[in-house]
Amino acid sequence: MTHPIYHGRYAPSPTGRLHFGSLVAAVGSYLDAKAHHGSWQLRIDDLDRPRILAGAASDILKTLDAFGLHWDGPVVYQSTRDDAYRAALAQLQAQHFIYPCTCSRREIADSATTGRDGLIYPGTCRDKPHHQHHHTRNTHSAALRLRTGHAHIQFEDGLFGPQHCQLEHEYGDFIVQRADGMYAYQLAVVVDDHAQCITDIVRGADLLDSTPRQCYLQHCLGYPQARYMHLPVAVNSQGEKLSKQTLAIAVSARQPVTLLNTALTFLGQSAIETNDVDDLTNFWPQAIHQWQRTRIPKVRTQSAPALV
Repeated sequence: MTHPIYHGRYAPSPTGRLHFGSLVAAVGSYLDAKAHHGSWQLRIDDLDRPRILAGAASDILKTLDAFGLHWDGPVVYQSTRDDAYRAALAQLQAQHFIYPCTCSRREIADSATTGRDGLIYPGTCRDKPHHQHHHTRNTHSAALRLRTGHAHIQFEDGLFGPQHCQLEHEYGDFIVQRADGMYAYQLAVVVDDHAQCITDIVRGADLLDSTPRQCYLQHCLGYPQARYMHLPVAVNSQGEKLSKQTLAIAVSARQPVTLLNTALTFLGQSAIETNDVDDLTNFWPQAIHQWQRTRIPKVRTQSAPALV
């Protein structure tokens, strides 16, 4: 039996140390890649410079290594890739896919409806004449938005099955570069995944609503559409996603097998029996061999174990 080419990745943001939720995403993406005889690459999503915590990126690398989550190839840092994002924007501009938008948040809120991931931009600046765009860009900061038109996006999620989305009605024209010049997350990850030849993206279900927009950007830029699977997101007792903002506890690799088994059971897999809590050499081959997508709970969120 031949296997399709599989290049997976893990792309944490260095806004803090790894917590249980981020470990679950790392374990799930790693196991799915290795069970498909694929590669597992690492990218540090440090695009949003003001939110980056000094030293967090190196701490993340050390923590992954301590858990035996060894990546393939060099680590990619988004903060070094402005030229690639600029080139992608130029391509979109040349194809008339993007336009400047000078609407304030309040102006949008006053006329927008609510969609799947916040307010739907009503298209106020979409059809302004070119000379008016040029004038406003020189007098006010302008974001760049991607025209969604009548795009209908379809993809098969590895856990949740067929997904369908009418972009204009559910998200509206979305930002690809902010008014302050920062490149938007949606654009950056699509450009980076293509550059790294990523075929399969396994990540938390909190990003499921980003996927239709990323699929559309792949289409606009002429990239092949990736395959996706979204894992349950670990939440605390108040139902909040584990994060730096919700004071999630950083994971410790003092007894790596114990915590990795907790991550496995969170993902519906059987714990690996071992007499040594440090025995990663035997843990990973067994975990890869037993990995089954069909055992992952089909839920967007799931309570994290009390011990984490």
